[in-house]
Amino acid sequence: MGNRGGRPAHVVCITEEEKARLEEVVRATKSPQAHVKRAKIALGAAAGMSHTEIIEYSGASGFTVSKWRKRFSLYGAGTLDDAPRSGTPRTHGDDKIAEIIRLTLESEPPGATHWSGPAMARAAGVSQPTVARVWKAFGLKPHLLQYYTVSNDPNFTEKVRDVVGLYLNPPEAALVLCVDEKTQIQALNRTQPVLPMGPGVPERRTTEYVRNGTTNLYAALEIASGKVITKTTRAHRAVEFISFLNQLDKEVPTDLELHLILDNYATHKTEAVRTWLIAHPRFHFHFTPTYSSWMNLVERWFSELTTKLLQRSAHRSVAELTRSIQAWADTWNDDPRPYRWTKTADEIFASMAKYLEPRLNGRTSE
Repeated sequence: MGNRGGRPAHVVCITEEEKARLEEVVRATKSPQAHVKRAKIALGAAAGMSHTEIIEYSGASGFTVSKWRKRFSLYGAGTLDDAPRSGTPRTHGDDKIAEIIRLTLESEPPGATHWSGPAMARAAGVSQPTVARVWKAFGLKPHLLQYYTVSNDPNFTEKVRDVVGLYLNPPEAALVLCVDEKTQIQALNRTQPVLPMGPGVPERRTTEYVRNGTTNLYAALEIASGKVITKTTRAHRAVEFISFLNQLDKEVPTDLELHLILDNYATHKTEAVRTWLIAHPRFHFHFTPTYSSWMNLVERWFSELTTKLLQRSAHRSVAELTRSIQAWADTWNDDPRPYRWTKTADEIFASMAKYLEPRLNGRTSE
């Protein structure tokens, strides 16, 4: 299909390797739209489409099709990026840029833990805007800090597969419960009245408060229904944990096995608890890896309890606090919302490897 009238169309030739790469750009959901259009222009031109057909296929304007068809004809389809723009020549060469990057990654400024723009400008002998441009170009953000924790559990892989297996493929004739404790919940009361919200004015409350005691909350989240079984206690020992297990034993029908997902807290593994389990064979414990509380879905319920009730509530006594928690849990159970686990164990391992690889292979702190 040739170009009818006017100047002859620029002929675009691409290799099979380039064709495969361009098709991958078109398929990828994260490809920049400009790259997708340019890839379609190259593919359409190589396939012999007319100028009008390429416009319809790529969604690009006629000017854009002509521009990139000519570029691909002259220089090939090796890149979809814009050509470097003309402008003021760089003041600093590659050596100075490399020095700024090296200082940022491999050193610390005197009297500080990380570089600031002005400090780096003085150390490298350049202007602060130059530092900002280099940091932006190479994605360097010395002011940002992220925390992470890697489990040191020797049975990490086995525990992840065990817990994820319960989430994604729960056993029949059984109930899977995510169990944990939220300890030392404080009954706090403000020393001054709360000032209500008004137009243009947020709710206001004093920063000073009175402590009126604490309570501990045991919770068991049913992963299938989203319902929660709760118990508040004054202390946080193995005896209170066993008391909660007895409560679960009474409330869950006897014809169901119970699989409990727990963390590695000491009260879950005492001799008294092990003795109790022998006498209650329908209970099965599944421990998450150390430092992996994110694997226990009841933590998400605790988070909602905190943000929707505890953070902004006021209680004059522990009894008032426990009634408030129970009322909130009852309201939750009236319309429970189960949390859905979606990632497989292999996907978790792959995500962790991808996250940690540049950190463990790069510069590390002693």
